[in-house]
Amino acid sequence: MIKTPYLLFLGDAPDQLAAKVAQGIKDWRPENAVGQFRMEGCKADLGLTDMTLAEAKAAGAETLVIGVANRGGVISQAWKKVLVAALEEGFDLASGLHNLLRNEPDLVAVAEACGRSLHDVRVPEVQYPIANGEKRRGKRVLAVGTDCSVGKMYTALALDNSMRAKGLKSTFRATGQTGILITGNGVPLDAVIADFMAGSIEWLTPDNDDDHWDIIEGQGSLFHVSYSGVTLALVHGGQADALILCHEPTRTHLRGLPGYAVPTLQQLADLVLPLARVANPDVKIVGISVNTQHMGDAEAEAYLAQVEAEMGLPAVDPYRHSADRLADALAAL
Repeated sequence: MIKTPYLLFLGDAPDQLAAKVAQGIKDWRPENAVGQFRMEGCKADLGLTDMTLAEAKAAGAETLVIGVANRGGVISQAWKKVLVAALEEGFDLASGLHNLLRNEPDLVAVAEACGRSLHDVRVPEVQYPIANGEKRRGKRVLAVGTDCSVGKMYTALALDNSMRAKGLKSTFRATGQTGILITGNGVPLDAVIADFMAGSIEWLTPDNDDDHWDIIEGQGSLFHVSYSGVTLALVHGGQADALILCHEPTRTHLRGLPGYAVPTLQQLADLVLPLARVANPDVKIVGISVNTQHMGDAEAEAYLAQVEAEMGLPAVDPYRHSADRLADALAAL
């Protein structure tokens, strides 16, 4: 088990979105976030207290969590100095990067010398099956996005909160490093061998009560050439009964792909439904989740009303306004 609470390491994150792992922990498990550690040049800020390693240790932090999701998931040499110092200060380390802590000999040596633990969240610990497409009992909803990092995890977590508050049966099913660090379990989907990705989601969402909803955390985007494969594995392995479309309306291009325009919600609906019907012919789109964090209140309200009128579906910002209307849409199925 990863010891809590955490000191969230933001490193030299180039922007706020690069620190989405730390942001997710801060937003959904604030009791586990003692403070933040930022290096020179860091452009991200969670609004937590900036702490030295010694200050965080004195405040009770047990684990330094690498809260940055950089392209390629690498541990830089500049980070290494901080990570080594953290081990020597008495911290365990936790990371969801593709660049595993356990594969860094210098970190392993220091951890062993100091009696500390290295936790790699992005390592599959189960031998997942190949998907068989057999219908499972229970219900499933999947968040799919027009782009990466548009709020699919936040949508799923907010929806789970709303479902539970309404007395409905639901479980948040984490499929990425942040969700796993928040909930303590899940499938690190983008680290699963391709042939077993869809099967891992079948494993993650097994038979359940007929009125129970598995709320599956979305990943990537069908329109993003870098990460579309992981999205399709969720669409087919999840065998969703319901889909929620997720969108961030202020972007001018797909994240990391300046030559690719962000698709419209209608384009996403037109693409994802035929693919989802391969696994479940009865799947329906039940709502729209819009990330309005870069909009003022009036602008956000107007945009949501416009989307709702155009798509004929409830449109909400679940983090800003709650996911109650999305929960109602699921309950009505």
